[in-house]
Amino acid sequence: MVLYRRIFEHGFTRVDPERAHHLGFRAVRSAAPLLRGLDRVPGVARGGAPEPVTAMGLTFPHVLGLAAGFDKNALGIDALGALGFGHVEIGTVTGQAQPGNPRPRLFRLVADRAIVNRMGFNNDGAEAVAQRLAQRQSRRAAAAGGPLLGVNIGKTKVVPEDDERAVLDDYGLSTRLLAPWADYLVVNVSSPNTPGLRSLQSVERLQPLLEHVRRVADGVTTTRVPLLVKIAPDLADEDVLAVADLALTIGLDGIIATNTTISREGLRSHPAEVAEIGAGGLSGRPLAEPAGHVLRLLRGRVGPDLTLVGVGGITTVEDARGRLEAGADLLQGYTAFVYEGPAWPRSIVKGLS
Repeated sequence: MVLYRRIFEHGFTRVDPERAHHLGFRAVRSAAPLLRGLDRVPGVARGGAPEPVTAMGLTFPHVLGLAAGFDKNALGIDALGALGFGHVEIGTVTGQAQPGNPRPRLFRLVADRAIVNRMGFNNDGAEAVAQRLAQRQSRRAAAAGGPLLGVNIGKTKVVPEDDERAVLDDYGLSTRLLAPWADYLVVNVSSPNTPGLRSLQSVERLQPLLEHVRRVADGVTTTRVPLLVKIAPDLADEDVLAVADLALTIGLDGIIATNTTISREGLRSHPAEVAEIGAGGLSGRPLAEPAGHVLRLLRGRVGPDLTLVGVGGITTVEDARGRLEAGADLLQGYTAFVYEGPAWPRSIVKGLS
């Protein structure tokens, strides 16, 4: 990873972050056959012998997956699995295709090993993504394997957040198209980059939404698809506990803690640099403490059985162990993958093994 850090610091940091993402992702997809081939060569196995994890009725190869946001459009699920991720969460996918917010909309805070994004759920829409997932399924019929697939769905921007029927229909459309291809499904109500979206985290708005998604998913699948909700680290403690109670009440399968934060407290980066970037969700190392706090609150409330996915600020093996000790059943990363490079997932899994 030392070589990658040098390339990142002297190369990628000179390139617009969104362009660098597309270039890097293209390289990952191109290298996928080689990566899968190396795993089959004696003496060149990558990483240790990870422990499988059973959660939500599914068997994950190990605890670490890739968080939503990296592969929004289901373009490289199996290539990312070949890098060592045991599960890949695509999206956020919306019912309708949308371009997202104006550029620039992705920024690095290198001193904090952090990223700020205000992408705005740019994606090809549920119908196009569903077609890709159907094609992937037909390819995999002849060759089993690959990471487990999570599908993260969110609200289309043009749908008014105060029109409950329209919101339900929008999430229902995504669910109907995408649930048949998902190993698990995630309702995203916590991105700060879609106006009004976080208002859906209130229990009064969240319960009918989750119950609607559950009904639609059950109506289009023959096997029950686990359903989770992804929440923000900026919720007050009492609101976190209210979501935990709701999850138990309606039989939710899990909670992902957490999404990005709108806070800018405690950053090492110069205030002028932070101010110039402006609004957006912050991810990376500064998120570790608030995300860990939310996770501990949730575990203390829901008990041992509900699946909790820890995400936010996990960079080192020690970070990963700490989040597992705080109550996570599964882990996800994104920003550390950007900063540490393609060897990062296997290094974390090997360290945990």
